[in-house]
Amino acid sequence: MSSRPRALVTGAGIRLGRAMAVALAQDGFDLVLHYRSSQGPVQVTERMCAAHGAQVQIVQGDLSRVEDCSKVAEAAGVVDLLVNSAALYKAVPIEDITPQQWEQMQAVNTRAPFLLTQALLPGLRASKQPGGGCVVMLGDIGGQRPSPGYTHYSVSKAGLLMLTQALALELAPKVRVNAINPGTVLAPEYLSQEALTEIRDSIPAQRFGSPDDIVGALRYLVGAQYVTGQSINVDGGRSVGGPMEAG
Repeated sequence: MSSRPRALVTGAGIRLGRAMAVALAQDGFDLVLHYRSSQGPVQVTERMCAAHGAQVQIVQGDLSRVEDCSKVAEAAGVVDLLVNSAALYKAVPIEDITPQQWEQMQAVNTRAPFLLTQALLPGLRASKQPGGGCVVMLGDIGGQRPSPGYTHYSVSKAGLLMLTQALALELAPKVRVNAINPGTVLAPEYLSQEALTEIRDSIPAQRFGSPDDIVGALRYLVGAQYVTGQSINVDGGRSVGGPMEAG
């Protein structure tokens, strides 16, 4: 049996989920990798993590479904760290948002992190890691400053930030709960070069973020034994300067 600590990373097949999972493998964690539909990509993540000595388990689930949240948690078993990375992100004009779209956005972005944390509590509370069990939410600066066309998304991420604080208060001192709020990291592919340039020029740091920027915040929060209930904006200063257009 492995003596390495164990982490569940949701949405681990692509983008930031993959980057964080691989970084945790480098840092000595065994991994449970969740995916919804990116089966091929999550297998790539699996190989990347295994190359760093991690024991890796893959579990599929649609986190908009309560029963799938239970299935993922049951498959993960005992973990020391939960990284809630999976999310829905889609622009819909407010007059076109259907009740079903609203519910799905809240279910994946807010309810699923709650249900997974709740289901995994026994292991998180029993963790022998320095600082105890740890939960890291992947929020968004859009949960603090909304963008036009993303009402249901912004509300879901605002809820996630409040969930972070509420869980941190209730689960202390055995479990720490924090959030990372990315700005423009891995910009959406549908944006034109003109739109990308406009967004970049509005960012005080004058650049887009990289997965390494998010990984750095994750590593800090995993090791920061006296930090809980906090949200770290990793956005190059975008949340304090410039217009909040989508991207």
